[in-house]
Amino acid sequence: MTAQSPLTVRSTSPVHATIDRVETFAVALPTRRSFGVSGGAVAVAGQPSIRVLVKVTADGVHGWGEATPLPAWTYETAESIVTTIDRYLAPAVIGTPVWNLDAVDRAFDRAINRGFTIGAPLAKSAVDTALHDLLGRAAGVPLGVLWGQRRSETIELGWIVSGQSPGEVGDSVAEGSDAGHRAFKVKIGLHDEDTDAAVVAAVREHAPGAPVWVDANQAYTVDAALRMARRLDDIGITAFEQPLPANDIAGLRRLREHSPVPVALDESLRHPTDLATFVRLEAVDVAIAKVQRSGGLTLSRRLCSLAEDCGVRLMGSGLTDSDLGLAASLHLFSAYGIDTPVDLNGRQFIDSPYASETVRVEKGVARVPDAPGLGVEVDEAVVRELAVDVLERRA
Repeated sequence: MTAQSPLTVRSTSPVHATIDRVETFAVALPTRRSFGVSGGAVAVAGQPSIRVLVKVTADGVHGWGEATPLPAWTYETAESIVTTIDRYLAPAVIGTPVWNLDAVDRAFDRAINRGFTIGAPLAKSAVDTALHDLLGRAAGVPLGVLWGQRRSETIELGWIVSGQSPGEVGDSVAEGSDAGHRAFKVKIGLHDEDTDAAVVAAVREHAPGAPVWVDANQAYTVDAALRMARRLDDIGITAFEQPLPANDIAGLRRLREHSPVPVALDESLRHPTDLATFVRLEAVDVAIAKVQRSGGLTLSRRLCSLAEDCGVRLMGSGLTDSDLGLAASLHLFSAYGIDTPVDLNGRQFIDSPYASETVRVEKGVARVPDAPGLGVEVDEAVVRELAVDVLERRA
């Protein structure tokens, strides 16, 4: 009997199986501390933080993904994510070969159309990420090996400063420093311009040699953003993230032309074609890679490759993800060699009790997982214990 070539894939491999089942679990995770952006609260201490976990199964192999419903940041809610997946996305992809991520992406767009940009990216991301996890598990390799693209083994995490007054900033910076963080991201747009600037200046005072960047989450007008950019430049800020509304392309072009601080885009870049538009109009300095915002790893890889090919600098961010989302982001950022500190702040604000073997974070540095797929072992019994019915009719 002739030995099989190592390049031959058996036809019975789970990689060649078709998607059997897609399940959603809205889970209530413990919240460590409160967190807010310019649009409102993201996490509230003492109240559970809802995440939607997705399990995709094919031929006895499964993978997990995550969606983070944050109505203060975008339009998708826990209820809409669950119903979008259960009633539209899952039926559209059942029976599709698990390896055919392109067909899955096209089926998603037929089920929930793109409109001006991508439609329902958080829901799509959870299923797409679960498929990547499944493929890695089926092949017995982590995602970087599956992609043939892994440029770093560790990713440095920034500490988030959000909601504090100038006088309270020192305690937050000290807490982050004590945990080993050497870089800080400051949420602005939560106060008036003078207070925003004072908060950022206080962070710089307490972290004089650290990389510091700011995120306005669409809070400013063009004129206000230009005033703030000049103040941020005096403070020594490395990037000004999403100062204007996501669809204010003309305003972002004007801001990028006149801002002394590099303008980074997050909410504006839902789909790779959005980045292509901003590149053609010379309206972007930095592209933020964010798995959930871009509908998952398939489209995020396209966006990151486009940024590289166009000479646009990449930075990394998350969506206050639990450990599944954290792992997915680490694999993506590692694949593209993002070497600046990133905003993957989930561990700062929430716990992930469903995860047993998971991402190691030490002194503000996360190690890219080496286990198959995402590299996070999910205890399904715990997931079911944490599950809540977000569709239950309220009085």
